[in-house]
Amino acid sequence: MSSSPSLQCPVPLPHSAEITIGHGGGGKLTQDLINRVFRPAFSHPALDAQHDGAILSVGGARLAFTTDSHVVSPLFFPGGDIGSIAVNGTVNDLAMCGARPLWLSAAFVIEEGLPTAVLERVASSMKAAAGAAGVAIVTGDTKVVERGKGDQLYITTAGVGLIAHSLTVAPSSIRTGDAVLLSGDIGRHGMAIMATREGLAFENPIESDCAPVSASVQAMLDAGIEIHCLRDLTRGGLATALVELAEASRLSIGVEENLIRVTEPVRGACEILGLEPAYVANEGRFVCILPADQAPAALEIMARTAPGGPPALIGRVSASPAGTVTLRSIIGAERILDRLSGEQLPRIC
Repeated sequence: MSSSPSLQCPVPLPHSAEITIGHGGGGKLTQDLINRVFRPAFSHPALDAQHDGAILSVGGARLAFTTDSHVVSPLFFPGGDIGSIAVNGTVNDLAMCGARPLWLSAAFVIEEGLPTAVLERVASSMKAAAGAAGVAIVTGDTKVVERGKGDQLYITTAGVGLIAHSLTVAPSSIRTGDAVLLSGDIGRHGMAIMATREGLAFENPIESDCAPVSASVQAMLDAGIEIHCLRDLTRGGLATALVELAEASRLSIGVEENLIRVTEPVRGACEILGLEPAYVANEGRFVCILPADQAPAALEIMARTAPGGPPALIGRVSASPAGTVTLRSIIGAERILDRLSGEQLPRIC
């Protein structure tokens, strides 16, 4: 991964935050906002679990429930659009809870003057993404705001999934000695957005990795893999996801740089823009933490089912220093990975 300094957004209150558990905000500012305002206001055990969604018991069944707002700019980019992200982002959050995604809602905030053809294209994309993920969009809402007040289109999706196993897939289940698996290459979504914004052209164009990962997770669960925790690598990328898990579990995660795959176009774009691949957003990648002796079987399943493979065992969980993530570089030097003070790439998902 590149060691170039990161570009950071100086906006004091980032554009969006996933209230459910604070996951996905990326920077310290978002996390501080959530901890200072939303957690005290909405205190609940499901919220305090610091997961991708809430795990709730209803009539003897366990359900996962999550919500997310999508504010990507531009609306359309290589490999996806705001509609496919809205569906896949929520589907993937449910999968990270160990749930089989079932139903979604979709709410649209539409700026006055948005061409109907754009909205039709987004709706068609959402239909295709929902079909590919095996979910149904069953309810929704629309609001129109004045011209200049909505930046074309915002979409909020919520989702419900069924947890049909006895595992507790959550940060609290992470144990010392666990293996850390990465489902594929990193950084493609963020760099696809930035290349489009900056008008950068590469010999091998960068496409977003936007895709559902629920089939891969379900295949591992169906095979009896004892998954301890899952986390998708959205805003804040791999580094922030690992920091969140280390802090929530009060354990230490160590990863090896040479085992983390970054494609050459993504690496080159990061170097041009001064960005660190480990912090760049993804929309179809996840980490899986599980007992080390089950890693080979899980990797074999992920290689067949996860988008963006091949997967890799990139690190291990240890007891200390608690709440930290260390990266061992290709030359053997270690450094601490932390949250960024701001967001590298605003308006990205």
